[in-house]
Amino acid sequence: MAKAVPRRTCIGCRENREQPDLLRFVLSPDGILTPDLMHKLPGRGAYTCLSYSCIRKACERKQFPRAFRIEVAGADAGELRERILRCMEERIASYLALANKAGKVVSGSDQVAGFLRKMSPVKRIVFLASDISEDIGQRIRTLAELNNVACVTLFDKERYGELLGKGLRSVVAVRGDGFVDKLTMEIERYGNFLRGEGCTI
Repeated sequence: MAKAVPRRTCIGCRENREQPDLLRFVLSPDGILTPDLMHKLPGRGAYTCLSYSCIRKACERKQFPRAFRIEVAGADAGELRERILRCMEERIASYLALANKAGKVVSGSDQVAGFLRKMSPVKRIVFLASDISEDIGQRIRTLAELNNVACVTLFDKERYGELLGKGLRSVVAVRGDGFVDKLTMEIERYGNFLRGEGCTI
């Protein structure tokens, strides 16, 4: 018999959800509120939905001190938002770097365009730089849509270049079920967190 998935209540909206679908927060040894995206840090946890609006509500209503039963530092909604986004972005970046080391990355607008034109049963995902030119961006988006490949706008050209150990890169494609599945999951979490804020993902 399958083990039941634990459920927790969001301290922002009070909805009861399965634990893996929530954001977990713990206190560091010096009493600072710390996001625990992987649900692995030790100590008592408090939970919110994967949503900035729920974090904002929890902060405004002083729910974190109530959950931990002590005063907490770092319970500022804007600061928590930025910390969580940085953590999520770093997870996406780490998977891109790993995929590159594994030889599962194609970069450069012409190379990715050729890659998209080839029929393939292997899963693929395309990343566009936030500062890509409008013409190149539209060309890649059209090719991706025609081939049913997800297209994501996230880092800038310099960041992609750093992750791949190359010069500026405006377009990056990743192939392979394992990496694409992990990246898709992390991107969905990132997008869900930003929902309602005009996210481009």
